[in-house]
Amino acid sequence: MNTRQAGRDLDTSKAHSARMYDYFLGGKDHFEIDKEAALVAAKAHPGIYVTARENRAFMHRATRVLAQEHGIRQWLDIGTGIPTEPNLHQVAQSVAVDARVVYADNDPLVLKYAERLMRSTAQGRTAYIEADVRDPDALMSAVEASEVLDFDQPIALSLNALMHFITDPHDPYAIIRRLLDPLPVGSALAMNHCTPDFDPVTWNKVAEVYTKSGSPVQFRSHSEVRRFFDGLDLIDPGIVCCHRWRPAEPTDGTEPTDAQISLLAGVGIKR
Repeated sequence: MNTRQAGRDLDTSKAHSARMYDYFLGGKDHFEIDKEAALVAAKAHPGIYVTARENRAFMHRATRVLAQEHGIRQWLDIGTGIPTEPNLHQVAQSVAVDARVVYADNDPLVLKYAERLMRSTAQGRTAYIEADVRDPDALMSAVEASEVLDFDQPIALSLNALMHFITDPHDPYAIIRRLLDPLPVGSALAMNHCTPDFDPVTWNKVAEVYTKSGSPVQFRSHSEVRRFFDGLDLIDPGIVCCHRWRPAEPTDGTEPTDAQISLLAGVGIKR
């Protein structure tokens, strides 16, 4: 098990998006200030609990599709969050026992649970690094230093519910290009991203809650999310609301609406 020690203490003076997400999923690894902010967000959009669950479910499906249909055996998961089983490596290793995963996050609380996060199969490998996606050069240097991923073989870049926390001043599209550039042909980008397209009034309220709690967000339209996949071959069904991306069971009319989820998802392959 590889970890890089956190260089800072937990900041419990303001809410953190990863810990709010833990609350939405019914976890216990958050503080009162995170719960308070999460409840305010849930008041603005009661369906946010479903959004969180569907985000997680998309990660599971995208990981299986990449492993089963595209032969991916390596993942770089950025914005890992607090462990919630099954974690990405457990999903990947259920398909291929030798799958390798590097997790990265900038919340020291995630480091606290890194050992739980990284219980790999004997044939595979996992590692956790503390890194910030807003500094992609440092992040990729740390990934390479971990020596877990082979950059001569395809790697899936997994970014779930992350990039809407990267506002335009941080140039999110340049960050994605920097992360994808060193990955070989056959690599993949799997990501989802909150959108105001289906219910702008509600999601503008949610954005205000996150920004006021200390986690600025920028929710983006379908065309703006599509830009993250420039130069990649989107696999079917393209970019859609995440519960409609390769659903595990046929839809029967009882699934959530797009407006309730408001999370666009897609997977692209590097050619």
